[in-house]
Amino acid sequence: MSPKENQTAVVRVSGLEKSYGPVKALRGIDFEVPAGSVLGFLGPNGAGKTTAIKIMTGYLAADAGKVEICGLDIAEHPLEVKRRFGYLPENNPLYLDMRVSNFLEFTAQAFGLTGTKAKAAIERAVTQTGLQTVYRRGIAQCSKGFRQRVGLAQALLHDPELLILDEPTNGLDPLQVVEMRHLIRDLGKTKTIIITSHVLPEIEALADSVVLIHQGRKVADGPLAGIACNGHGSCIARVTFRCKDCDLEGLLEQAGAVLLEERPSPFADPSICSALIEVEGSEGLSRVAQAAADRNVDLIELAPQSGTLESLFQNLPPGSEL
Repeated sequence: MSPKENQTAVVRVSGLEKSYGPVKALRGIDFEVPAGSVLGFLGPNGAGKTTAIKIMTGYLAADAGKVEICGLDIAEHPLEVKRRFGYLPENNPLYLDMRVSNFLEFTAQAFGLTGTKAKAAIERAVTQTGLQTVYRRGIAQCSKGFRQRVGLAQALLHDPELLILDEPTNGLDPLQVVEMRHLIRDLGKTKTIIITSHVLPEIEALADSVVLIHQGRKVADGPLAGIACNGHGSCIARVTFRCKDCDLEGLLEQAGAVLLEERPSPFADPSICSALIEVEGSEGLSRVAQAAADRNVDLIELAPQSGTLESLFQNLPPGSEL
């Protein structure tokens, strides 16, 4: 049993679907987030990740499927679920005419915290996010980095089990990015975190595992260390055959592989065909090789793609944005 299977899932997403008129934003995605982990939730523009985040945080209703947070269905127990997570949206909504102290006091009241409980919660959040030096300053006079910290502090006030951070380093300078990464790593020691970002090295630096969606479908899900083919989970590979009238789809079906995209042949030879495929671990690669041998097809190339997030994005089939 893997470490992920040993841990209790704080978030369970199953069969999530959402359409905007004729456009299908989500097409039945499933994933889990184990307790105490940091998940990178990724996808190119138009992939559906913003829609998924809105459903997970209760801002949007799904057409089908279910989201459970801490064992509670968000559609059935919306208020109770919202007490269990803290949310930092991409466009950090702050009242710029307020002081940091006043904003946090106001937010504490919104969470139902009063008196000594509110004071203790604010002190804890300010310490966690390093806001001591700007606590009495107007938010409008704070740098972008400190504003992001204020947004994070409001998400931490009620001491949630789960943090959902949407592009938390968006617009920060390099020094502020490093500081925010350190802050998220520290929070990850005691919280379960879902983080979205378009900066792939950032996810690789922060996340334990990744869920990648594309055109409303999940295309990768697993620990960063095993995102490449290592015998476990799905693997994206490039395959090239030489044969006349090759039944590529039949060969891949026999091997239990999924055709992601046919690629132009790298050689000026019409008998050579190339494709990007998905298989289940190294055993899936072996089945592709065996299927080619069974059909007397020359296997020229069978190469797992690099396990970096950048390579996964580069190998996604093209599609229109929403």
